[in-house]
Order: sequence, then structure tokens, then C-alpha cells
Amino acid sequence: MKYSSILLSIICSLSLISCQSSLKSSEVDSKDTFSWKSANIYFLLTDRFNAAESDTTRVGADKETAVLRGFEGGNIKGVTNKIKEGYFQKLGVDAIWTTPVVRQIDDATDEGTGVTYGYHGYWTKDWTSIEPSFGTHQELKEFVETAHEAGIKVVMDAVLNHTGPVTDLDPTFPEQWVRETPPCDFKNYQGTVECTLVANLPDIKTESGEEVELPQTLLDFWESENRMEQEIAELDAFFNKTGLKKTPRNYVIKWLTDYVRELGIDGFRVDTTKHVDEDSWVVLKQEAERAFEEYHQNNNSVPSTPFYMVGEVYFYGISGGPEYDFGDKKVNYFDYGFDALINFDFKADAANHYEFVFNKYDSLLNKTHKNISVLSYISSHDDSQPFDIEREEPIKSANMLLLAPGGVQMYYGDEIARPLVMEGAEGDANLRSVMNWSSIEEPETKEILTHWQKLGQFRKSHPAIGLGEHKMLQIEPYFFSRSYEGDTAIVGLDLIQDKEITIQLPSQWSNVEKWYDSYSNQSISAQNGTLHIKTNQSTVLLSPEFP
Repeated sequence: MKYSSILLSIICSLSLISCQSSLKSSEVDSKDTFSWKSANIYFLLTDRFNAAESDTTRVGADKETAVLRGFEGGNIKGVTNKIKEGYFQKLGVDAIWTTPVVRQIDDATDEGTGVTYGYHGYWTKDWTSIEPSFGTHQELKEFVETAHEAGIKVVMDAVLNHTGPVTDLDPTFPEQWVRETPPCDFKNYQGTVECTLVANLPDIKTESGEEVELPQTLLDFWESENRMEQEIAELDAFFNKTGLKKTPRNYVIKWLTDYVRELGIDGFRVDTTKHVDEDSWVVLKQEAERAFEEYHQNNNSVPSTPFYMVGEVYFYGISGGPEYDFGDKKVNYFDYGFDALINFDFKADAANHYEFVFNKYDSLLNKTHKNISVLSYISSHDDSQPFDIEREEPIKSANMLLLAPGGVQMYYGDEIARPLVMEGAEGDANLRSVMNWSSIEEPETKEILTHWQKLGQFRKSHPAIGLGEHKMLQIEPYFFSRSYEGDTAIVGLDLIQDKEITIQLPSQWSNVEKWYDSYSNQSISAQNGTLHIKTNQSTVLLSPEFP
């Protein structure tokens, strides 16, 4: 038996469905076919992505920090500038997800990984104002408007689980608002939800039904900026309108949804989802949808898609189905307002052959679990075991991620093999280096980026890649087809350059004589239902050329 036959047998036996599937094909206009279920979402740390000229100096952040644990100068305006340059558009990006941009605690902490400031955005001091090192509210508004003008949606990172750490400059919220013990032991539901995730990270009592007064520390901060009366008036109006009780959870929900109401944010990526009672997420989604509708009414616009909410349920994987198992309780977060969950399975799956991965995800998303959606990734900001941590396989990384069924998350620098292991850095700081823009001029990096761009644009132009029915056409070199509502795509990977390959087309396409390769920008002919391919590239991205 040949190697290809052995490999095919293994793949089919491990996959969740047969290697055979039916397809359909006709011409499609993909301009208005965006779906969150197949979105290409670019995730970035605002402080580490790009620095633009802007008055964003962090006053008082002058302590010497551990490696990559201080502010590095990236800002909102820097992201906006890259939209204007067309950087995201060339990658086929549908949406940009930024780490939280809200005001961070003033002081640094030293919790075992060295002196650290809230450069990452997850240590909230005040949800109602923008972190000055990232920019201003006006610059955030310009970013959202610029993204929308470019046809790119904006996903905001939403933190409801905790405040920032307690420091000499950042006192804790009242005990009616937060708990500082017990630490989470993760043994069951209560030991995961009603607890503090890490030491000195006060946990908001989101499950509490008790009405509370505003923290004095927050009132004092608003007073120092001459906006206390305005903030209180807006809160009163919100609670009168919604009928919600003035609980800790509902205060934060009001502040988070203000960004949707005022700026037209298109979605939330919800941080630490499993550490908050699931009923809170129902309220967040409900109020976000109301705010989204209000924004579009006020701006005489019609949203092209509903408001989107994707959750970070740490260790959730699509292989386990829709539910997350706490040990003593299972929760299906898709029943509590979530449109998608981040898929922690994919980074490990990516080590397998393409067919194993693509067939598995086609089966799970299009058959076994048709009503759920996931966001897969190969690297992220707090996953210490990404796929290809040494960045030795940037082409395979692109092929796996950008050709995968479902939604995908590109992490800033995936497309240029930004290093994930940094000298002197500890823990997740390794994953959060400054975007290495200068490397783009190097021939090897430019080649990697070009490959990511071509695949990203093909994915964006062809909804069949993320949503379509998958079929393997040949194992070696590897070819597959996808078909979705009239859109057809054929992809070939790891080809031997300048060697002619013949691919037998499925009977549905046997009469299509001309195909266009988006990778090499050339036409390819088919004769008697057989494609004859000869290219100087290792990849082909084919779609029918209709007269």
C-alpha cells in the first residue's frame, strides 16, 4: 500500500464522518456574505501593536518593570493608522479585536512575575474613561469610524469578572462590590465562579442581587475630572429606563454597553467567561443588543449583522460539544447570550495533517453541532502552549488557520512570525512582544506575510472556505474543495513547483473549463473534467471563471 493510501485510511478512521460528501457549485457574489460564524478576526494588544504620534504618555508609570511588563507606547491611533494604510484589508480581516482600552490602575504590582503595569488592559480602575496611555475617547471614536469605513467591524474586550489589583494608589472597592477570598480552586462550579481568580484581583460579586452605592474611590476620581454629576445622571437615566437593580453587575454592564451605544462597537469578546455566573451574560447581551439598536437608530443606519458576543471559557474545546463541564455542573454558554466560544482545541489539532483537521471541523460545525460557532487560533496572549511556539512553520500555520472551517482569530504577528519566546521575559510576557514591523522588509518575512495575505483575501472572498461543505480531492499533494450556497473553491497545498498535476473534478464541475488561481493570478484550464495544473508556487487557490 502506498504512503498516501495509508495516510488516507488513518485520516478517515480518525475523522468523525466519511471522507465523502456532496457538493454544489455556481457563481456567487461574496461582497455581502459576511458571517460571524466564519469571520477572520485580528486580535491585538493595543500597547504592543503600533505607536503613533499622540499625547499618550502614562504619567507616573516610572517604576522599572520586568521584561515586557511595562507600557511600550502602542496606542489606539497607531491601530487607526494601520487601517488607513490598508494593512488589515490586505490580510482579509473582517473584524479587529483589541484588548480593553478602559482606564487602568495607576500603580504597578509585583505578584511573582516582576513589577507590572496594566499595559494589557485587564486591570480596570474605571470603566467610564479611556486609559491615557492608549489614547482619548475621540481617538477611540475615530478608530471605530475608520474601521467601519473600511468595512471592518470592531470587537471590544469586555471585563466583568474583576477590577484591577489593589495597590497603594488603587484601593479596593467596598465589600458589597467585591470579594478578595476565597481563591478559586477550580474543583467545581462554585470553586470556579464565586472566588478570586488570582491573588489580589478582587472578584466582582456579579451574582449579587443587593443594590449598592457607588464606590467612593470612583466618585472621587470622577470628581477630580469634573464629571461626577454627569456620570451619576447617566446612571440614573439608565436604571430608570431599563428597570434593572443597582447591583455591581448592572453598573458595569451599563458602563460597558455605553461604548456600543455611543460608538457602534459591533461585538464583545468576553473575558474570563466561566468565572461569572451565566445569568449575568444574558443581561450583558440583552443590554448590548439594545445599545446596538439605539446607536443605529440615532445614526439612521441599519446594521449588516446582529451584535456579536464571543466568550473566553478557558480550556473549552469544540471536541467536547456545546457544554463546559465544571465537574458538578455543565453549562451551555450558547444558551446564555453567546454567539461563539474561543476554541482551545485548535492549537493542538493543528499539529495533525490538514485533512484530519479540516474534515473534523467540517463534521463538527456543519453536522454534529450545527447550531454552535467557535473562534479558533494558533497563538494568543495568555496561552503558553501555542502551535509552533518557535515559529518554524509559519506557512503551515497560515494554511491551517486561514483555511479552517468556522471562525478564526489571527493574533498580531502571526502573519510575520513575531517571536513568542523573548529573552529575559517570564510567563505570558513572552507572548506579548512589540510588533516587529521592521522585519517586514526582510525577504523571508515578506514572503511569509504575502502568503498570509493571499490566503486571508481568498477566505474573505469565498464564504465556502469558512462555511462550506468540505471534500478531499487528493491526499498527496493535498487538494480539497469547499462549497457553500453557490460559492465554490478548490485549494491545493504543498505542491511541487513547476511539476504538472492533474486533478479530477467532481461531476458537478466537469463542464467548467476555466478556473482562476488567486495565488498566482493566472487562469488554469480543465479538459474533459480534469484540471491540469503547473505552477511555480506551492499553493493554488482556485475558483471557477464564468463567462
